[in-house]
Amino acid sequence: MGGGIRALAVPVVYWWLSVSLLLWVAFPYPAAAQLRRNYYANVCPNVESIVRGVVRTKIQQTFVTIPGTLRLFFHDCFVQGCDASIIIASTGNNKAEKDNPDNLSLAGDGFDTVIKAKAAVDAVPRCRNKVSCADILAMATRDVIALSGGPSYAVELGRLDGLSSTAASVNGRLPQPTFNLNRLNSLFAAHGLSQADMIALSGAHTVGFSHCGKFANRIYNFSRVSSVDPALNQGYAAQLQSMCPKNVDPRIAINMDPNTPQVFDNMYYKNLQQGKGLFTSDQVLFSDRRSRPTVNAWASNSDAFNNAFVAAMTKLGRVGVKTGRNGNIRRDCSAFN
Repeated sequence: MGGGIRALAVPVVYWWLSVSLLLWVAFPYPAAAQLRRNYYANVCPNVESIVRGVVRTKIQQTFVTIPGTLRLFFHDCFVQGCDASIIIASTGNNKAEKDNPDNLSLAGDGFDTVIKAKAAVDAVPRCRNKVSCADILAMATRDVIALSGGPSYAVELGRLDGLSSTAASVNGRLPQPTFNLNRLNSLFAAHGLSQADMIALSGAHTVGFSHCGKFANRIYNFSRVSSVDPALNQGYAAQLQSMCPKNVDPRIAINMDPNTPQVFDNMYYKNLQQGKGLFTSDQVLFSDRRSRPTVNAWASNSDAFNNAFVAAMTKLGRVGVKTGRNGNIRRDCSAFN
């Protein structure tokens, strides 16, 4: 999900990582045991409604809030775990995760959503400095999904914020849009996520957008035999060429879903059936016989997809959870205490 939760470009989701670098976070995750629903019931009982109110207002201001927040969550969890380390701003002494080249296309609205929600939560006296930025990001992600037509679910809470954020830690951990099924499966497996989880999380590409430069090879210089990727629907390829002509600014944004780009639904899988997956790493889910049955099943059954997506998001939210001395609750989401 660079071309957020694959090497997608702006507000979407590119999530993956190099297996060799990710083994440290391999499952099981003992720290995830501290996560539970209603974690803040006795500390800040209205925290979820406070966050949801901020998210709703942000979405009314700009739709980019939805894919921007989603992608932020994926990029955070796939690098050092779900600890809000992606939100830390760089300083003169430290270049943080967000300034790694693979994260430069993350939408500012995702960061702004978390920062504003944190401020709203801390404005309530009994809640001040009681709720982590990592948990606020997890709640906000659930809310943007639900508010764009997707499933709502009870989010597990209890994460602490990470104590480290370096640009170098991102290297090799976010997949590229050219990845095949084996590489995708390996990266997700390093986090205890199955092929079905990976396919479900890829469905987040039903909202948001990428940039022309992330898929230009598929429509202009795919191979010596064919300039256009033969797996790409010919009509869709022509449409992409018209929106991304040669030598265009590679940062031009293109919707990931050409049909219902602002609705969280199962159209992503229907698009794959028609050869309209924007990235190779999208279309491979249908072209590879090992994953095609799942794509077909979810293309025809939105409830089945929603259930699988919620299960996968819950598992993703347990990755690399910080506890005890390994984390704290930041007063400012963009800076260490």
